[in-house]
Amino acid sequence: MKAVDAKESSLYYSKKKDYGPFVYPTFFIMVLVVIFPAIFLYVISLTNYELGRPLSSVEFVGLQNYIRLFSGADRAFWHSIRISLLFMFLATTSQLILGFFIATLLNRKIKFKPLVFGCLIVPITIMPSIAAQIWKLMLDSERGVINYFLSFFDVSVPWLSFGYAYWSVLMVDIWQWTPFMALIIYAGLSSLPVEPYESALIDGATSFQLFRYITLPLLKPLLLLAVVLRSIDALRLFDLPFVLTLGGPGNETEFMSMRVFRLGFFQTNWIGRAAAMAVVLMLCTTIISRFLIWQMRKGKD
Repeated sequence: MKAVDAKESSLYYSKKKDYGPFVYPTFFIMVLVVIFPAIFLYVISLTNYELGRPLSSVEFVGLQNYIRLFSGADRAFWHSIRISLLFMFLATTSQLILGFFIATLLNRKIKFKPLVFGCLIVPITIMPSIAAQIWKLMLDSERGVINYFLSFFDVSVPWLSFGYAYWSVLMVDIWQWTPFMALIIYAGLSSLPVEPYESALIDGATSFQLFRYITLPLLKPLLLLAVVLRSIDALRLFDLPFVLTLGGPGNETEFMSMRVFRLGFFQTNWIGRAAAMAVVLMLCTTIISRFLIWQMRKGKD
């Protein structure tokens, strides 16, 4: 019996060692690309480092950068948090609702369905910076194609000016990522079993009851996964406001990522303070994503 156990133990450890050549390269890449930059970010956030200054002049300031952020001295920081969280909520909610509506329309026999899928894939495949550049040309208040068509109704909208820029960025983001939501939800609707629907119809369930008590519970894990992915992307948005408005006019579209860029590289070169703000952004993203993932796991249970 002991010989058999020893043999099984040796086989276990030999199999365990076989994974080393596959795990170590991946672990090394993770350390190089993720862990090391994260540690460097934490360390820099505790200093007064400024871009362009020699490293010998860098001083350790402890939590001073964080105290400055949360003491209210940097009002632009709190403004960027407010508009970033609002943008995440509006963008994700709009994309979820519109995506569900489109997926429901596609989940039936319609003509030219492959063509519709091709049209839905196009916005997703375009790089956000390129999509923003295209929309910047179309949203031009003087020569843009959108105002050209609106001119037939004697309407002209300054899309990228004060009071409109925030909603213009939101509109472009919804245009680009609603198809992503629609395709994920369509895949979920296509894979739902038909037996619960047949049983409910025999019992006299209405269309709303089918949707409320069968479709939504079965799709909840998939919907939460899509919400997690889009919430993270929306919270760290940078490409669209950078190309469309460069965070302006003023700080109307200065989201958290844009605030980090302006503070660290574009205006003042305060890398230490920008790093502290980036750490806060990372913590906000982690907390929100962990909460949504917890909800997703709770739904599966």
